[in-house]
Amino acid sequence: MDWRDEGIMVAARPHGETSMIIEVFTAEHGRHAGVVRGGTSRKMTPILQPGNQISVEWRARLEDHLGSYTVDLIQSRSSLLADRGRLAALGSVSAMISYALPERQHLPRLYGATHDLLHHLETSEFWAGYYALWELALLEELGFGLDLSSCAATGRMDDLIYVSPKSGQAVSGDAGAPYADRMLALPPFFTGTGEPTAADVAAGLRTTGFFLSKYLGGQVVGRPVPPARDRLLAILSRT
Repeated sequence: MDWRDEGIMVAARPHGETSMIIEVFTAEHGRHAGVVRGGTSRKMTPILQPGNQISVEWRARLEDHLGSYTVDLIQSRSSLLADRGRLAALGSVSAMISYALPERQHLPRLYGATHDLLHHLETSEFWAGYYALWELALLEELGFGLDLSSCAATGRMDDLIYVSPKSGQAVSGDAGAPYADRMLALPPFFTGTGEPTAADVAAGLRTTGFFLSKYLGGQVVGRPVPPARDRLLAILSRT
């Protein structure tokens, strides 16, 4: 068995004396692990860093085997090392992919969203908002998407400022007012309106975090979301 693909480095851990087991979020084969022989070498260590864009060739005797990778660098994202917040976002993305995604499942929409997010981490001052939108895309791809198109109570498509923690559907200001202390926030940029403020991003991440914990932590994965996400939230709360 063998194939070639392109992907995003997610994680690496030592295997034996000189090899590494890596996880790559690939364009065509989803989150996929494999062994890199000589992965601890000076040549390979800079390549096998989370966020790097790489080309891979995977080989195994049988499809269900771990298999081995041959890896070449397409694009380094080492520029993110210079910014604590952006680096924390990269760490959170990598940790959430490893935590949440089923192995070897083709997820082209989420792969595209992840590739776009990494571009925004390198180039956009609104990178934190793009990260929050990526978490929305993650929920959607895993079957837990939020319905933000209309009010759950009235069907209205305007004045949507809340998200119901029970249904994951938008709620208008009037309908949600009696239950405001129990509602989650729906920041305007979640529905494509305006550039996010720091307060908007914080509110959005509290909302996505609630559903990530409810559905992934509580039902699918069975353990809390990774600490890397908490570290990102801590950094953003101080900016």
